[in-house]
Amino acid sequence: MKKLSLLLFLLVFISACSNEAPEENSSEKVIKLAHTGSETHQYHIASEKFKEVLEADDSVDLSVEIHSNSALGSEGDAIEQVINGSLEMTTVAADSNLANTVPEMNLFGIPFIFEDKEHVYKALDGEPGKKMLEYVDQKGMKGLGYWEVGFRHLSNNEREIVKPEDAENLSVRIQPASVWAMYFKAIGANPIPVDFNELYSALDQGVVDGQENPLPTVNSMKLYEVQQYISLTSHTYTPAVILMSDDFYSSLSEEEVTAVNKAIEEARDYQRDELSVQEDEILTMLDEEGITVTEPDRKAFEEATLSVRDEISDKVPKEIIQSFVDAQ
Repeated sequence: MKKLSLLLFLLVFISACSNEAPEENSSEKVIKLAHTGSETHQYHIASEKFKEVLEADDSVDLSVEIHSNSALGSEGDAIEQVINGSLEMTTVAADSNLANTVPEMNLFGIPFIFEDKEHVYKALDGEPGKKMLEYVDQKGMKGLGYWEVGFRHLSNNEREIVKPEDAENLSVRIQPASVWAMYFKAIGANPIPVDFNELYSALDQGVVDGQENPLPTVNSMKLYEVQQYISLTSHTYTPAVILMSDDFYSSLSEEEVTAVNKAIEEARDYQRDELSVQEDEILTMLDEEGITVTEPDRKAFEEATLSVRDEISDKVPKEIIQSFVDAQ
């Protein structure tokens, strides 16, 4: 009888251990990555590559769920969710809602501080960019790096824009950050904040005459369907800042952090190359669609908006601005 009891005990013990085993081996961590762009938007191009690279890394067991098209809310919502830990990851425009949480990000709304993409990449990939991410880290999030939104251009439905005076009295959709109101007031336009996920309808319904975004955004969100004129002002460059929940980041092992950083960098490089090709193709497409594309007097726009640097100095110290200007 004792032998039978012992045998039954061992069988029960072995069964219990075998039932627990799958739970112990189920170590996969899921990263929900939300963004507001379409499936062809810059955000999505980088997010898809990030997912591909990370999930192919055999050194870790991490998977990525991408939620596009504002499925989990606006950029402001996504930032709030990352801060409270209900969302693991997002990528957002540096100079929009994020600038309201991290004032230093208003830097990217200051016009004409970058000469070209080479200048941008030296700044973002170097010390100025790393320092800027430290300001993110102070706000209950982890700043992981930068993907690309791009150089921004002005479009509208009213007239061709060649010089600053041509923008006078235009109602222009701006991102919800103070630096944008300063910029468009400086050229005589009427700035109106509109969330990105409402932009197409605002243009279509005439709530605003125009907007400003990079060419890949104009293409991916089909804004050219509701705009007739595009002026290649290249007035600012917008990075897509990659944010992760502090709680989730703290849960990652060293190997997982390394894998995430590697995937972010590979996605960054891939996206930059892809968007460079896209921009040339988009210009050809716009011409075929009958959109009037204009090369404006950028020097005149720069001179008309120099005051913005001083006006925003309470949010972006001059030494930060200068560190980006000098990173050439």
